Amino acid sequence: MKSYKRFSSFILIFIFIIFPLSSSQSKTPPSFADLAEKLMPSVVNISTTQTIKTTTNPFPFQFPPGSPFEDMFKDFNKPTERKATALGSGFIIDKKGIVVTNNHVIQGAEDIFVSVNGSREYKAKVLGKDPYMDLAVLQIESDNKEKFVPVSFGDSDKARVGDWVVAIGNPFGFGGTVTSGIISSKNRDIGGRYDDFIQTDASINQGNSGGPLFDLNGKVIGINTAIISPGAAGSIGIGFAIPSNPASRIISQLIEFGETKRGWLGVRIQEVTKEIAEVEKLKKPEGALVASVSENSPAFKAGIKAGDIILEFDGKKVDTMRSLPKLVAQTEVGKRVILKIWRNQKLITKRVLLGRLESSEQYKVENNTEPDMSDSFKVDNLKISIRNLNKDDILERKLPKNTSGVVVTEVLKDSPLVFVSVNDVIVEMQKKKILNSKQFIALINEIVSKGEETLYLAIYNSSNQRTYITVKLK
Repeated sequence: MKSYKRFSSFILIFIFIIFPLSSSQSKTPPSFADLAEKLMPSVVNISTTQTIKTTTNPFPFQFPPGSPFEDMFKDFNKPTERKATALGSGFIIDKKGIVVTNNHVIQGAEDIFVSVNGSREYKAKVLGKDPYMDLAVLQIESDNKEKFVPVSFGDSDKARVGDWVVAIGNPFGFGGTVTSGIISSKNRDIGGRYDDFIQTDASINQGNSGGPLFDLNGKVIGINTAIISPGAAGSIGIGFAIPSNPASRIISQLIEFGETKRGWLGVRIQEVTKEIAEVEKLKKPEGALVASVSENSPAFKAGIKAGDIILEFDGKKVDTMRSLPKLVAQTEVGKRVILKIWRNQKLITKRVLLGRLESSEQYKVENNTEPDMSDSFKVDNLKISIRNLNKDDILERKLPKNTSGVVVTEVLKDSPLVFVSVNDVIVEMQKKKILNSKQFIALINEIVSKGEETLYLAIYNSSNQRTYITVKLK
């Protein structure tokens, strides 16, 4: 009898140990072959062409600025033109041939070609693009009788860390490449205004940009956009995809209107630090501190002031500064929203009629697509001169396509930027993305006016290595 009880106990223990393992293993796909075969016709390879104008120096040296020989030999520096091509990925979302990709894949393109299922190639036109979320929508130009195979979006909010995902794309021109991995993390911020990336270890490389990230149901839960890759290396298992939920909202606007319609509040904000929270008598660091309010903006008209801390927007809690721009952008233009604000150690309420970001002066400055790239600007505070980074610089130096910033054209001897050289590209300052020279100058003036003593810069040096440096202003 005793031996029977011992045997029964052993059986029970065996069942409880083995059953969970067997259940877990059954969820692991034995192969992705059926899924890949089903999805491959919906994933496209994208190639673009554009004309690059360059000026070549026939001499093995360069004359210093202001040299009398500069004018004498300027006729030898004749501009030349060449055709450049670029590759990317995309996916079909409508049987009529509507394709989603990244904006940086088609940015500056003169001609766009889409290859479907590795066989037939079509020309495509741009229906709309959004530089902020790095999205673009294309229309394949084909016979109306042709039917394409679309895929649909899944619910990225339901995707969990550890879920299996499959990426299909065109890395390095090798079309129809399938890789797999898991969701490594969610809500990643890598420096953009609306960053909320899904992080994955599925192998993503150059050319995968704009391609889909699928769940095991064959639904698109992300759009592959960026990787972390030291130097010129390929994938190291850290890739980023735009989640499908916010992306699909923007894509719908681009299809319907050809442009985006984001909500606009009109405030410049900064982080609520532990020290600020203590001074303001907040229980913990939370919300977004209003640093300034744009004149005649919705916030200005509603009576929001510099120094206010926005704790809640339209019924949604503002946990950190990063939360507010996303909440505002996703809200319908013209909607009246209620803001809960911490002012003078009291909670107050403000009602705001949201404007449209794309109609604001801020948007027009940031998205001036045809600035005079030849203009050089003096930055007196830093004792340097700069010019806008242009698409020729990006191609010639093989920088990431969506790079924006300023090129340093002169560094005076008494400049505080002792570790910065001519031709270095400044892409970030105080973790804010640099868009152009005017924005750079406005940002440095704001930093100096606040009495900040240290600059935190991200630069590409002459070897095109991206590094962070700190600079003491005082």
